[in-house]
Amino acid sequence: MADQVLCFTDRGIYCPAGDFHIDPWRPVDRALITHGHADHARPGHARYLATEPAAPVIRHRLGEITLDTIRFGERRRIGGVTVSFHPAGHVPGSAQIRVEVGGEVWVASGDYKLESDGLSEPFEPVRCHSFITECTFGLPVFTWAPQAQVAAELNAWWRDSVAADRTPVLGAYSLGKAQRLLAMLDVEIGPILTHGAVETTTQVLRDQGLHLPRTHHVTPELDPKDFPGALVLAPPAALGSDWMRRFGAVSTGFASGWMRMRGVRRRRAADRGFVVSDHADWPALNRTIAETGAENIYATHGYTDIFARWLRDQGYNASVVPTEFGSDDAEDGSA
Repeated sequence: MADQVLCFTDRGIYCPAGDFHIDPWRPVDRALITHGHADHARPGHARYLATEPAAPVIRHRLGEITLDTIRFGERRRIGGVTVSFHPAGHVPGSAQIRVEVGGEVWVASGDYKLESDGLSEPFEPVRCHSFITECTFGLPVFTWAPQAQVAAELNAWWRDSVAADRTPVLGAYSLGKAQRLLAMLDVEIGPILTHGAVETTTQVLRDQGLHLPRTHHVTPELDPKDFPGALVLAPPAALGSDWMRRFGAVSTGFASGWMRMRGVRRRRAADRGFVVSDHADWPALNRTIAETGAENIYATHGYTDIFARWLRDQGYNASVVPTEFGSDDAEDGSA
């Protein structure tokens, strides 16, 4: 029976035949982890399994844990189950987890996006009978411009800010979004300064082979005057904080899918909002679900009720699954 492959418990998504959980939010014996964001990779589990490229960040964030790794596409038996991890395109190392029991296939997507960012392993659709999908941005209003267009907007804002004698300070989540923005910035404009949360995570990714522009860690000893024309990259919580005073007159920017909504832009009180997200937009959500060939869709974290209703109207057997997953785009509480 399909409902015996994965079920939904107060600890997370559970596979009875393999006795493991996927991205559990409460301590369990064996946890299969889609990626390193804090709402998916949590402390307290006895054993962890994640992809090889996701492992360094997970270890960096969780410390001393028992963590095994798996290659993308590798099939592994756990109890009576065959599992494999497939690229989700969300952040480097992020995966969808395919679970097969007796010919019945389920896929837990974790978080995903379709547009290649040049850093994350490109998304691969996985055929299945049942698909557990995020729908963080499950409304038609959420559509993303091509990355090259957003990069041009970012770099124009950087130049304009410097011309106005202001230091541009760009807020972005420290894992995934920050590195994606780094790769989009034009280093010919000036140097890039980073908050410690961004710098340490970026270094973990550099150490595993990702090629990213040179950055300068903002320490108490650093004098911003030594870096004319610089752009500062920091987590959202740093915007408006005492930490920013050292930069004098600033122009603040915020990069998030939520910048598509005017009300959120106003609440952020940023000078500029850049619509860029590491989650699938409305067209990508619908395209992905069609490409899986799944008949049963389970919508998690986001506009679940609206999205599931839409899918039912399209002929899918769609339902909502309550989870404790959040959104890295909502780190600052904007969502």
